[in-house]
Amino acid sequence: MRLLLIRHAQSHANASGELSTAAPGPDLTDLGREQAEALAEALRQEPLDALYASTLARTHQTAAPLARERGLELGLLDGVHEIEAGDLEGTADEESLRAYLTPVLKWGAGDLGARVPGAFDGEHFLSRFDRSVAEVAARHGEASTVGIVSHAGSIRVWIGGRTTNLDPAFTSSHSLDNTGLIVVVGTPESGWRVESWMGEPIGGESLEDRRAPDPLGHVL
Repeated sequence: MRLLLIRHAQSHANASGELSTAAPGPDLTDLGREQAEALAEALRQEPLDALYASTLARTHQTAAPLARERGLELGLLDGVHEIEAGDLEGTADEESLRAYLTPVLKWGAGDLGARVPGAFDGEHFLSRFDRSVAEVAARHGEASTVGIVSHAGSIRVWIGGRTTNLDPAFTSSHSLDNTGLIVVVGTPESGWRVESWMGEPIGGESLEDRRAPDPLGHVL
């Protein structure tokens, strides 16, 4: 199976640098809507058998043009939303961001018991993301290509913890821009391998806002 793990387009929280992980979450910016349209165009020739998004509005809005272009019904997955910020929800200061990232980075070092203040630990996160990936794999054959529109933190941590050829040191030191695409191949039984990592906006550099704080998309 090929999984196209796609980060959502720019949201208002990305533009302001705010930690926003609760549903439904902020909408896309005007630039984000342009990025979503560019995503559909950029993947025009890519095989795609099914398309899913998280439970947050920004992923639905990102996936909508692609679903429309390909004539696919957009499915929702309840385990691929962003890593919960808990007590830090809505903050945008450096101290809060560090308090959020410190336990998340510990997960990559093997300390899955580290907990985001007021939220969950690494075991909980990996379990819910694994569950959604297994759900997708059970619905579609091994020859399928399935798109999942998710979030920067979630994609990076899951790949660092669950793929055989990229470790957390790589995923935390390589950015994942809005509409960045990572291709993963494998199955839940055999394991997963990253086929390609693209830390650039899939629609091109002209659709990337380098001025935006975007705390979870840049190098951690």
